[in-house]
Amino acid sequence: MTKTETMSGDGGAVPADPVAEATAALTGFLSELRGFRAEMKTRQHQPEERVTMLDRKNYSPNAGRPALSAAVQDGVPHAKAFAAYLRCGDDDGLRNLALEGKALNTAVAAEGGYLVDPVTSETIRGVLKATSSLRQVASVVNVEATSFDVLVDHSDMGSGWASETATLTETTTPQIDRISIPLHELSAMPKASQRLLDDSAFDIESWLANRIADKFARAEAAAFVNGDGADKPKGFLTHPKVPRASWSWGSLGYVATGAAGDFASLNASDAVVDLVYALEAEYRANATFVMNSKTAGAVRKMKDADGRFLWSDGLQAGEPARLMGYPVLIAEDMPDIAANAYAIAFGDFKNGYTIAERPDLRILRDPFSAKPHVLFYASKRVGGDVSDFAAIKLLKFALS
Repeated sequence: MTKTETMSGDGGAVPADPVAEATAALTGFLSELRGFRAEMKTRQHQPEERVTMLDRKNYSPNAGRPALSAAVQDGVPHAKAFAAYLRCGDDDGLRNLALEGKALNTAVAAEGGYLVDPVTSETIRGVLKATSSLRQVASVVNVEATSFDVLVDHSDMGSGWASETATLTETTTPQIDRISIPLHELSAMPKASQRLLDDSAFDIESWLANRIADKFARAEAAAFVNGDGADKPKGFLTHPKVPRASWSWGSLGYVATGAAGDFASLNASDAVVDLVYALEAEYRANATFVMNSKTAGAVRKMKDADGRFLWSDGLQAGEPARLMGYPVLIAEDMPDIAANAYAIAFGDFKNGYTIAERPDLRILRDPFSAKPHVLFYASKRVGGDVSDFAAIKLLKFALS
């Protein structure tokens, strides 16, 4: 018996009402449709309810706008403990502070001072890099030892031509030199009154970072150029200097201007051209001129045979000036133009000079030695020396 048939009284089948059947089917379809719509609305509102619940969990009546970086830094354990130590000498937080190993820092005791927090340390490092010193163009490496060794292969490996059946002859072996750069302690001792430290509006971290960076920058800049290597880095100008025709490893080659204490009266710019091409091509690609402001004032007046200036200023902010297409670094510790002075250097200082330093910076608070002021003894270890004598050439203001 089909769905469209019903039983009559005598057992025969009679057709069902088609209208009632259609109505029942339509009613069932509409009911299922309403249930589907209700289910879809429920699913649609579930994500919104979850987001609202998360917002309520994260909501704080005192939150307001998102905290700026300076406010976030106040919550850093190291920064808070370091600020407390600077202001009132409370070192309990620093004693119990566990430093991350990836920061390349070592544990310290109160006798040797405490490590500066990372934010202040980065501020000092940024100022040092931005100052006019060889740090801008030299190779800077971080080490954890008391010295840094540079291995230099300054000789050519032997080679030769050979045939299939000929006997091979032994070629020469390259010579490798080891240049050891010891690290020396660089220190600064700014001071502030205790009343100033008690003022909560006084930004002790920024003040200390700027004072330390200023002292370190001056000392480093002078040592990288003229340091004698005794308890300080060895400057590149303190190494032996010889004419480029007789240059050998361990000394710096120079080109003479042809006049004592000045450029030659005729074709003065020829000395600068000779200096550029005294450097080998492999170093010229990354070479930089180094001179002080007085020397730069004299050089930028030079013109070529067609009357064009050899000097050109940077086209954008922060871009260095250029001399014959090569950047110029103004280092005030370079000597002035004088008789027998090496007032201009030209070379690839990334290969020619290496600065090695420990990444940690220590602070020791001394409230007793300069009452009513508080002294802050800051120290770090840094070293520097020439690592490739072929990468730097000098201009000597002399007849020969």
